[in-house]
Amino acid sequence: MNALANLAGKKGLIVGIANQDSIAYGIARKVVGAGATIAATYLNDKAEPFVRPLAEGLGAELILPCNVMVDGQLEKVFEAVTAKWGKLDFVVHSIAFSPLADLHGRIVDCSAEGFKMAMDVSCHSFIRMAKLAEPLMTDGGALVTLSYYGAEKVIPNYNMMGPVKAALESVTRYLGHELAEKRIRAVCISPGPLRTRAASGIKSFDDLVEAASAKIPHYDEVNQDDVGNLCAFLVSDEARFLSGYTYYVDNGLSQVGI
Repeated sequence: MNALANLAGKKGLIVGIANQDSIAYGIARKVVGAGATIAATYLNDKAEPFVRPLAEGLGAELILPCNVMVDGQLEKVFEAVTAKWGKLDFVVHSIAFSPLADLHGRIVDCSAEGFKMAMDVSCHSFIRMAKLAEPLMTDGGALVTLSYYGAEKVIPNYNMMGPVKAALESVTRYLGHELAEKRIRAVCISPGPLRTRAASGIKSFDDLVEAASAKIPHYDEVNQDDVGNLCAFLVSDEARFLSGYTYYVDNGLSQVGI
Protein backbone atom coordinates (compact mmCIF):
# COMPACT_ATOMS: atom_id res chain seq x y z
CA MET A 1 0.00 0.00 0.00
CA ASN A 2 1.23 3.48 -0.88
CA ALA A 3 1.94 5.20 2.43
CA LEU A 4 0.88 8.59 1.04
CA ALA A 5 -2.47 7.49 -0.34
CA ASN A 6 -5.26 5.06 0.39
CA LEU A 7 -7.19 4.34 -2.79
CA ALA A 8 -9.04 1.26 -1.54
CA GLY A 9 -12.44 1.06 -3.18
CA LYS A 10 -11.68 3.72 -5.77
CA LYS A 11 -12.21 3.16 -9.50
CA GLY A 12 -9.99 4.90 -12.03
CA LEU A 13 -9.61 5.13 -15.79
CA ILE A 14 -6.06 5.33 -17.14
CA VAL A 15 -5.81 6.60 -20.72
CA GLY A 16 -2.41 6.50 -22.37
CA ILE A 17 -0.57 3.32 -21.43
CA ALA A 18 1.66 2.50 -24.41
CA ASN A 19 4.36 0.22 -23.02
CA GLN A 20 6.19 -0.60 -19.79
CA ASP A 21 8.21 2.63 -19.99
CA SER A 22 5.26 4.95 -20.43
CA ILE A 23 4.40 7.44 -17.70
CA ALA A 24 0.80 6.19 -17.71
CA TYR A 25 2.01 2.70 -16.79
CA GLY A 26 4.06 4.09 -13.92
CA ILE A 27 0.91 5.84 -12.71
CA ALA A 28 -1.20 2.71 -13.14
CA ARG A 29 1.24 0.65 -11.07
CA LYS A 30 1.20 3.13 -8.23
CA VAL A 31 -2.55 3.70 -8.04
CA VAL A 32 -3.16 -0.05 -8.08
CA GLY A 33 -0.49 -0.43 -5.42
CA ALA A 34 -2.44 2.06 -3.32
CA GLY A 35 -5.58 -0.06 -3.61
CA ALA A 36 -7.41 1.31 -6.67
CA THR A 37 -9.13 -0.75 -9.33
CA ILE A 38 -8.47 0.45 -12.87
CA ALA A 39 -9.75 0.42 -16.40
CA ALA A 40 -7.09 0.90 -19.07
CA THR A 41 -7.05 1.78 -22.74
CA TYR A 42 -4.83 1.07 -25.72
CA LEU A 43 -4.54 3.17 -28.86
CA ASN A 44 -5.25 0.60 -31.58
CA ASP A 45 -4.78 -3.02 -32.67
CA LYS A 46 -1.06 -2.48 -33.12
CA ALA A 47 -0.70 -1.26 -29.54
CA GLU A 48 -2.95 -3.85 -27.90
CA PRO A 49 -0.34 -6.68 -27.64
CA PHE A 50 1.95 -4.32 -25.72
CA VAL A 51 -0.69 -2.84 -23.43
CA ARG A 52 -3.01 -5.73 -22.64
CA PRO A 53 -0.46 -7.89 -20.74
CA LEU A 54 0.56 -4.86 -18.66
CA ALA A 55 -3.03 -3.98 -17.84
CA GLU A 56 -3.92 -7.59 -17.07
CA GLY A 57 -0.92 -7.80 -14.77
CA LEU A 58 -2.41 -4.92 -12.79
CA GLY A 59 -5.82 -6.55 -12.60
CA ALA A 60 -7.53 -4.04 -14.90
CA GLU A 61 -11.23 -4.86 -15.04
CA LEU A 62 -11.67 -3.18 -18.42
CA ILE A 63 -9.12 -3.00 -21.26
CA LEU A 64 -10.50 -1.05 -24.17
CA PRO A 65 -9.42 0.61 -27.43
CA CYS A 66 -9.35 4.39 -27.29
CA ASN A 67 -8.19 6.60 -30.12
CA VAL A 68 -9.72 10.01 -29.40
CA MET A 69 -9.55 10.83 -33.12
CA VAL A 70 -11.97 7.99 -33.93
CA ASP A 71 -15.57 9.16 -33.66
CA GLY A 72 -17.42 7.56 -30.76
CA GLN A 73 -14.53 5.53 -29.39
CA LEU A 74 -13.97 7.64 -26.25
CA GLU A 75 -17.71 7.61 -25.58
CA LYS A 76 -17.73 3.80 -25.80
CA VAL A 77 -15.02 3.65 -23.12
CA PHE A 78 -17.18 5.64 -20.74
CA GLU A 79 -20.24 3.59 -21.64
CA ALA A 80 -18.31 0.46 -20.66
CA VAL A 81 -17.17 2.07 -17.40
CA THR A 82 -20.76 3.03 -16.64
CA ALA A 83 -22.01 -0.50 -17.32
CA LYS A 84 -19.22 -2.10 -15.26
CA TRP A 85 -18.96 0.23 -12.28
CA GLY A 86 -21.67 2.87 -12.50
CA LYS A 87 -19.23 5.35 -11.00
CA LEU A 88 -15.75 6.75 -11.43
CA ASP A 89 -13.36 8.29 -8.91
CA PHE A 90 -10.51 9.46 -11.11
CA VAL A 91 -9.36 9.79 -14.71
CA VAL A 92 -5.75 10.01 -15.87
CA HIS A 93 -5.27 11.67 -19.26
CA SER A 94 -1.78 10.83 -20.50
CA ILE A 95 -2.00 11.28 -24.25
CA ALA A 96 -0.53 13.78 -26.70
CA PHE A 97 0.14 13.87 -30.41
CA SER A 98 1.52 16.13 -33.11
CA PRO A 99 2.41 15.36 -36.71
CA LEU A 100 6.20 15.08 -36.83
CA ALA A 101 6.55 17.63 -39.61
CA ASP A 102 4.86 20.23 -37.43
CA LEU A 103 6.57 19.14 -34.22
CA HIS A 104 10.05 19.28 -35.74
CA GLY A 105 9.57 22.61 -37.47
CA ARG A 106 9.26 26.16 -36.23
CA ILE A 107 5.95 27.24 -34.75
CA VAL A 108 5.77 30.00 -37.32
CA ASP A 109 5.81 27.33 -40.04
CA CYS A 110 3.33 24.88 -38.49
CA SER A 111 0.26 23.96 -40.48
CA ALA A 112 -3.23 24.84 -39.35
CA GLU A 113 -4.24 21.19 -39.66
CA GLY A 114 -1.26 19.98 -37.61
CA PHE A 115 -1.88 22.54 -34.89
CA LYS A 116 -5.56 21.66 -34.79
CA MET A 117 -4.76 17.95 -34.50
CA ALA A 118 -2.25 18.52 -31.69
CA MET A 119 -4.77 20.64 -29.78
CA ASP A 120 -7.54 18.11 -30.31
CA VAL A 121 -5.62 15.06 -29.11
CA SER A 122 -3.43 16.69 -26.47
CA CYS A 123 -5.83 19.24 -24.98
CA HIS A 124 -9.45 19.12 -26.07
CA SER A 125 -9.66 15.39 -25.35
CA PHE A 126 -9.11 16.23 -21.67
CA ILE A 127 -12.19 18.45 -21.78
CA ARG A 128 -14.15 15.65 -23.44
CA MET A 129 -13.07 13.20 -20.75
CA ALA A 130 -14.08 15.64 -18.03
CA LYS A 131 -17.55 16.01 -19.54
CA LEU A 132 -18.00 12.25 -19.79
CA ALA A 133 -16.62 11.64 -16.30
CA GLU A 134 -18.72 14.33 -14.60
CA PRO A 135 -21.98 12.34 -14.29
CA LEU A 136 -20.05 9.31 -12.99
CA MET A 137 -18.27 11.24 -10.24
CA THR A 138 -21.29 11.44 -7.96
CA ASP A 139 -19.11 11.46 -4.85
CA GLY A 140 -16.54 13.84 -6.29
CA GLY A 141 -13.39 12.83 -8.07
CA ALA A 142 -10.13 13.84 -9.68
CA LEU A 143 -9.11 14.58 -13.26
CA VAL A 144 -5.38 14.36 -13.92
CA THR A 145 -3.44 15.31 -17.02
CA LEU A 146 0.26 15.43 -17.95
CA SER A 147 2.18 18.49 -19.08
CA TYR A 148 5.81 19.56 -19.46
CA TYR A 149 7.91 22.59 -18.51
CA GLY A 150 7.86 23.68 -22.16
CA ALA A 151 4.33 24.98 -21.46
CA GLU A 152 5.83 27.69 -19.27
CA LYS A 153 9.24 28.42 -20.83
CA VAL A 154 10.70 28.08 -24.30
CA ILE A 155 12.44 24.71 -24.53
CA PRO A 156 14.63 23.96 -27.57
CA ASN A 157 12.89 21.65 -30.03
CA TYR A 158 9.65 21.39 -28.02
CA ASN A 159 8.19 23.76 -30.59
CA MET A 160 4.46 23.51 -31.23
CA MET A 161 3.78 21.35 -28.18
CA GLY A 162 4.73 24.29 -25.94
CA PRO A 163 1.61 26.36 -26.62
CA VAL A 164 -0.50 23.18 -26.79
CA LYS A 165 0.58 22.16 -23.29
CA ALA A 166 0.13 25.74 -22.08
CA ALA A 167 -3.47 25.51 -23.24
CA LEU A 168 -3.82 22.18 -21.42
CA GLU A 169 -2.60 23.71 -18.16
CA SER A 170 -5.07 26.59 -18.56
CA VAL A 171 -7.88 24.12 -19.26
CA THR A 172 -6.97 22.32 -16.03
CA ARG A 173 -7.42 25.51 -14.03
CA TYR A 174 -10.80 26.25 -15.60
CA LEU A 175 -12.06 22.69 -15.16
CA GLY A 176 -11.01 22.77 -11.52
CA HIS A 177 -13.01 25.96 -11.03
CA GLU A 178 -16.10 24.91 -12.96
CA LEU A 179 -16.42 21.47 -11.35
CA ALA A 180 -15.54 22.48 -7.80
CA GLU A 181 -19.19 22.61 -6.72
CA LYS A 182 -19.40 18.89 -7.48
CA ARG A 183 -16.16 18.21 -5.59
CA ILE A 184 -14.46 17.21 -8.84
CA ARG A 185 -10.86 18.37 -8.92
CA ALA A 186 -8.55 18.91 -11.90
CA VAL A 187 -4.78 18.81 -11.57
CA CYS A 188 -1.80 18.71 -13.88
CA ILE A 189 1.47 16.84 -13.35
CA SER A 190 4.55 18.16 -15.13
CA PRO A 191 7.44 15.67 -15.14
CA GLY A 192 10.89 16.73 -16.21
CA PRO A 193 12.34 15.07 -19.32
CA LEU A 194 12.03 11.29 -18.99
CA ARG A 195 13.07 8.81 -21.65
CA THR A 196 9.86 7.35 -23.04
CA ARG A 197 8.92 6.26 -26.55
CA ALA A 198 6.58 9.24 -26.86
CA ALA A 199 9.35 11.65 -25.85
CA SER A 200 11.64 10.19 -28.47
CA GLY A 201 9.55 12.00 -31.08
CA ILE A 202 10.95 15.32 -29.86
CA LYS A 203 14.06 16.27 -31.80
CA SER A 204 17.28 15.91 -29.75
CA PHE A 205 15.29 14.86 -26.68
CA ASP A 206 18.31 13.08 -25.20
CA ASP A 207 20.02 16.47 -25.04
CA LEU A 208 17.29 17.69 -22.69
CA VAL A 209 17.84 14.74 -20.37
CA GLU A 210 21.60 15.28 -20.41
CA ALA A 211 21.19 19.01 -19.75
CA ALA A 212 18.90 18.26 -16.82
CA SER A 213 21.36 15.75 -15.40
CA ALA A 214 24.18 18.31 -15.71
CA LYS A 215 22.22 21.00 -13.84
CA ILE A 216 20.49 18.99 -11.13
CA PRO A 217 22.29 16.41 -8.98
CA HIS A 218 20.63 13.00 -9.19
CA TYR A 219 18.16 14.23 -11.84
CA ASP A 220 18.56 11.01 -13.82
CA GLU A 221 17.07 9.12 -10.88
CA VAL A 222 13.65 10.72 -11.49
CA ASN A 223 11.44 8.16 -13.18
CA GLN A 224 7.90 7.09 -14.00
CA ASP A 225 7.35 5.69 -10.52
CA ASP A 226 7.98 9.14 -9.03
CA VAL A 227 5.23 10.53 -11.24
CA GLY A 228 3.01 7.62 -10.22
CA ASN A 229 3.57 8.26 -6.52
CA LEU A 230 2.47 11.88 -6.89
CA CYS A 231 -0.55 10.92 -8.97
CA ALA A 232 -1.66 8.32 -6.41
CA PHE A 233 -1.60 11.03 -3.77
CA LEU A 234 -3.37 13.62 -5.93
CA VAL A 235 -6.33 11.34 -6.71
CA SER A 236 -6.70 10.33 -3.07
CA ASP A 237 -8.97 11.86 -0.45
CA GLU A 238 -5.86 13.13 1.31
CA ALA A 239 -5.50 15.63 -1.55
CA ARG A 240 -9.19 16.61 -1.62
CA PHE A 241 -8.44 20.34 -1.40
CA LEU A 242 -5.83 20.41 -4.17
CA SER A 243 -7.20 21.53 -7.52
CA GLY A 244 -6.25 23.64 -10.50
CA TYR A 245 -2.51 23.49 -9.97
CA THR A 246 0.42 22.13 -11.95
CA TYR A 247 2.75 19.95 -9.89
CA TYR A 248 6.33 19.43 -11.02
CA VAL A 249 8.20 16.15 -10.70
CA ASP A 250 11.68 17.19 -11.78
CA ASN A 251 13.96 17.44 -8.74
CA GLY A 252 13.73 21.24 -8.93
CA LEU A 253 14.70 21.54 -12.59
CA SER A 254 11.78 23.86 -13.38
CA GLN A 255 13.19 26.37 -10.88
CA VAL A 256 16.55 26.38 -12.62
CA GLY A 257 15.64 26.07 -16.30
CA ILE A 258 16.96 23.80 -19.01
